Amino acid sequence: MVERRPWLTFISHTVLLIGVAIVAFPVYLTFVASTHSAQEIVQAPMPLLPGSRMVQNYLAVLTGSEHGPGARAAVASMMTVSLVSALVISLGKIVISLLSAFAIVYFRFPLRMFCFWAIFITLMLPVEVRIFPTYQVVSDLHLLNSYAGLTIPLIASATATFLFRQFFMTVPDELVEAARVDGAGPMRFFKDVLVPLSGTSIAALFVIQFIYGWNQYLWPLLVTTDESMYPVVIGIKRMISGGDAAQQWNLVMATAMLAMVPPAMVVMLMQKWFIKGLVDSEK
Repeated sequence: MVERRPWLTFISHTVLLIGVAIVAFPVYLTFVASTHSAQEIVQAPMPLLPGSRMVQNYLAVLTGSEHGPGARAAVASMMTVSLVSALVISLGKIVISLLSAFAIVYFRFPLRMFCFWAIFITLMLPVEVRIFPTYQVVSDLHLLNSYAGLTIPLIASATATFLFRQFFMTVPDELVEAARVDGAGPMRFFKDVLVPLSGTSIAALFVIQFIYGWNQYLWPLLVTTDESMYPVVIGIKRMISGGDAAQQWNLVMATAMLAMVPPAMVVMLMQKWFIKGLVDSEK
């Protein structure tokens, strides 16, 4: 029997509220800054309540109607690039990892474990380590300033392959035998049995990989020089130039708030599946 102690409940809730306030206050301050004019933000002290320019500021950054040191491109276009890149990276990682894990677990071919460890060892070689040869390949293939150049070098994932392999190894052999008796071929077994069983893992990986793709900075910084192909993270950096006094910080903060929306929505909409995929006791 669990004893309820009001004082302990009060302390735990107080600690949680303090933690939420510490995390949420910078986001709130960003939102407040996005609703004021640039002159109001640089005043001391900065206003702590929302202003009257919210609609004007957000429309300005979405359409790129105000140009200057703090606004150079339409944020709607940059968010489209980020969304397409994040979706291609996350879905591409999941599809490739599912197929590679399926081949390693269920097919017997020469050097099977060597192939697995060759994939796994790439965890020690992130994009930052192999950035120059990767850029050279993308440049030689004329993929600069393109969605292919932004996404293809990032869609392979040793981590996802390892996780799917570990899960596939827990699938009972009876399911494989039952599928064979029913006349199901390898791809039918993969599509009708393994993929549905991997639903929660796929959801968890999708959330992680979507945020990973959305927040990419270094690689897009190298392969994009055209403003029409800037993702929103690069766009924020490009908007900040010159001295602090020259920045339109209200527009920069509005762009930052818009950049937070898609990842936050993905996490909220898939929260149940995400948590289940990470803590499911059957895995």
